[in-house]
Amino acid sequence: QEKPIEFYQQFDAIIAGLDNIKARRWINALLHDMLEHDESGNLIPETSKILIDGGTEAFKGQARMIAPGFTSCFECSMDSFPKQIHFPLCTIAETPRKPDHCIAYVLFAVNRGLANKSAHALRQEFESLFGSDTKLDKDNPDHMRFIYEKALARSQIFNISGVSYMLTMGVVKNIIPAVASTNAVIAAACVNEAFKALSYCSQSLNSYFMYNGNTGVYTHTFKYERKSGCPVCDAKEIRFEIDKNETLNSFIDKLISDPSLQLEKPSIGKPGSSLFMQKPAALREATLPNLSKKLSELINDEDILTITDPVFPLGMSISILVKFL
Repeated sequence: QEKPIEFYQQFDAIIAGLDNIKARRWINALLHDMLEHDESGNLIPETSKILIDGGTEAFKGQARMIAPGFTSCFECSMDSFPKQIHFPLCTIAETPRKPDHCIAYVLFAVNRGLANKSAHALRQEFESLFGSDTKLDKDNPDHMRFIYEKALARSQIFNISGVSYMLTMGVVKNIIPAVASTNAVIAAACVNEAFKALSYCSQSLNSYFMYNGNTGVYTHTFKYERKSGCPVCDAKEIRFEIDKNETLNSFIDKLISDPSLQLEKPSIGKPGSSLFMQKPAALREATLPNLSKKLSELINDEDILTITDPVFPLGMSISILVKFL
């Protein structure tokens, strides 16, 4: 994400060996945003950079071939992913019941996700050790040791057992077990598809390869169909029906929990007005009071809202037509 768009434009194909869904969504959206069309509206093939996505989890793996503008994209398959685990902040802050809650409390405190004296004290202690405004580095063993020790201390206050360094790493980094043989199979599949796509020596994968080595060697391929109305590869206005008496905060929660969108931290605006912005801090502070307002106070029936979110590249947005029930 730190690279300019010109960096990606120099390649003909990209093999993505990423470790999370958010990163995959981002690179997928970026490559589709790079597509260009001629005066007649036809896609310029040279601007379509092939994305080959690979992933493994223990003895299972998958490889996928995505040709922006021609095949389904990663976003088309978001419905098939299980809902991401989110910890309720009230449980974490007030009534932790699991070791994961204790770890998450320290993690949110260090990342300024909680606003209470205890969390503020943890953030201050973290900054006193590692420097003012230091961001948590999940690959820094000293940072992880700090999270572990503070989570262990919190677990002892609430008589919760089970906090370990390995569990801390798992909660913070969402670690998935890796098996070398599975990684080798999927890596080979990805490189093979890249070679075929660039050399035209054989037919490319169409478009999904699945590997299961739990009880033997099982493989399967199938075509992932394009999803009509996909916000990335078939952008259309999304129709969203909701009670006009619901609050803006409730609307945002529904956007986050929607399985076809799975947004993370959406910012919402309408023509000429910002309803709620996550960043910068000053704009967030100015729009924060809108969260508790009813939608009918902020928008009209069938207004079109513009939604931006960190899962998409900067400058990319989706449009939602809101229909009051």
